[in-house]
Amino acid sequence: MSTIPPTGANLRGAVDLSSLVRPAGQPAAGQPAAGQPAASASGPTVVPSLVVESNDAAFAGLLDLSNTVPIVVEFHAGSPWAGLANVVRGYAGRLLLASVDATRNPQLQQAFTVAAVPTVAALVGGRPLALFEGEVADDQLRQVLDQLLALAAQNGVTGTVTAEGAAPAEEPEEEPLPPLHQEAYDAIERGDYPAAITAYETAIAQDPRDQLAVAGLAQVALLHRLTGKTAAEIRTAAGDGPNDLDAQLAVADLDVSGGHLEDAFARLLDLFPALDADGKGRVRTRLLEYFEVAGADDPRVGVARRRLTTLLY
Repeated sequence: MSTIPPTGANLRGAVDLSSLVRPAGQPAAGQPAAGQPAASASGPTVVPSLVVESNDAAFAGLLDLSNTVPIVVEFHAGSPWAGLANVVRGYAGRLLLASVDATRNPQLQQAFTVAAVPTVAALVGGRPLALFEGEVADDQLRQVLDQLLALAAQNGVTGTVTAEGAAPAEEPEEEPLPPLHQEAYDAIERGDYPAAITAYETAIAQDPRDQLAVAGLAQVALLHRLTGKTAAEIRTAAGDGPNDLDAQLAVADLDVSGGHLEDAFARLLDLFPALDADGKGRVRTRLLEYFEVAGADDPRVGVARRRLTTLLY
């Protein structure tokens, strides 16, 4: 059986937020679906280990468990990433890691569209989330896992697990956030995106160089615009109105939320030359937000930024 070739890591902008756009008929974020258990508030769920091996046959149990605790899923080719396991253990049961040999589990490989190893994904409330490919430094990895926990909290998945026979783990001590950042984070956790936007805007007004607030504002504004909409509704409106700027901006939001940055950039940049001054201003503003969501080090941002500059001048 052939080994899947490894690729470099690409972190910022790679988290698939599209699961937060409710499919038609599904409950709103934070509400358990019919027939699914809600996260337990009475104490941690006992599991054999915080790091488990899984396969095609055993994965159904993890889908159920992901209604209680976010599950990180690592696809490897015979040799799990030890550093990932160590970092996940450091979260004291707020995350569980499932390692899957992609070469031996073709159904899971296909379901998660794994094209390289290691590929790291997640399960939250039974829904898959794309995270990143390749090994990364521990500090970058923790940033992604922190974001995963925030997304899980928005969907009501806030339980913990503990390994059989293990003593209760102490919560890792975290450096406190600046007050306005903490205010924004708390608002995001309870699903109050307007309050989070206000907190980030205040932080930027106090310090225009606060890049974390600028990036946070772009991300939460994207989530706020997608709240209450379904992917089907957004794509249908865009298809019916190819010259409707609002519809095209909405579907670009959807593409960015799913990590399809190139599609979003191309859609808006192709539309740009035919727009009036007001429309061009709106597209430019939205693209700058996307650049913050993705991060300046993403090569797709560089390509899109150069094309935007050419169109402007």
